[in-house]
Amino acid sequence: MERVARAFWLNSPGHGGIRDVVLPEPAEGEVVVRSLCSGVSRGTEALVFRGGVPESQYGAMRAPFQEGDFPGPVKYGYLNVGVVEEGPRELAGRTVFCLFPHQTRYVVPASAVTPVPEGVPAERAVLAGTVETAVNALWDAAPLLGDRIAVVGAGMVGASVAALLARYPAVRVQLVDADPARAGIAEALGVDFALPEDAEDDRDLVVHASASEAGLARSLELLAPEGTVIELSWYGDRRISVPLGEAFHSRRLTVRSSQVGTVSPARGGRRGYADRMAIALELLTDPALDALVTGECAFEELPGVMARIAAGELPGLCHRVAYEGA
Repeated sequence: MERVARAFWLNSPGHGGIRDVVLPEPAEGEVVVRSLCSGVSRGTEALVFRGGVPESQYGAMRAPFQEGDFPGPVKYGYLNVGVVEEGPRELAGRTVFCLFPHQTRYVVPASAVTPVPEGVPAERAVLAGTVETAVNALWDAAPLLGDRIAVVGAGMVGASVAALLARYPAVRVQLVDADPARAGIAEALGVDFALPEDAEDDRDLVVHASASEAGLARSLELLAPEGTVIELSWYGDRRISVPLGEAFHSRRLTVRSSQVGTVSPARGGRRGYADRMAIALELLTDPALDALVTGECAFEELPGVMARIAAGELPGLCHRVAYEGA
């Protein structure tokens, strides 16, 4: 008997739909996972939905279980939580996280799933991929005891970074965003909030995650001499001007990229992708991170919801997708 599942596909830029897919029979060492919920990685998935992935980055931007190619048709996504229906005894019945697109059931190698720890509900575990990005960013940034830090951009990634920084001893962290409504997110995470014009300067470190030219410029302005901006934003096919005039050189400022596709060189020799994901899931025992999930829809509603997210009509942070029977 054929195993049939349902999957969300981007048929062409701006147009998504739900398709039936036939699942392969699981081989030895593979698992069948029934999705409980998935998360929309708002910035990246909206860019993919709009067709904004530059051709030069088609290979670099492939998701682990992506089907099809940019700009479409393509099945894209990487925040999925489900329960193992078939597989090795140690995984059967376990709730797991997988970097899989939005699909009702799927078959993957057992090594591709990470068990969700006790105390982390599936509804929160969809944030694991985003928190993993924050873990990698902080490995890159290497903040020190007592640092004064700004996080510019209170989206999914920026808010996750701020949440983790709030755990560092004696660190003063301020979350900066142009939307005053994000003050509530900062309060839930236990960090200060400021609008860009009111942000505190003389920062030892700034993590930039607003994906805007204005945000990057403001990040540089907030630095103390010899400070560093860790750039987490991905701009897709947009060209961004970086203000390297005025005091950039005299103050010896640094802009350094961080990207989750590679384990930070600071830990790459000792930690792998599985280690990093396990750390992210362990950090999700903190219920404060529930503040990063700001909306939910049923799986069948996803084509219309993705269009609204990509058009900027549905603001928020992580949008969770619920599956029937979950």
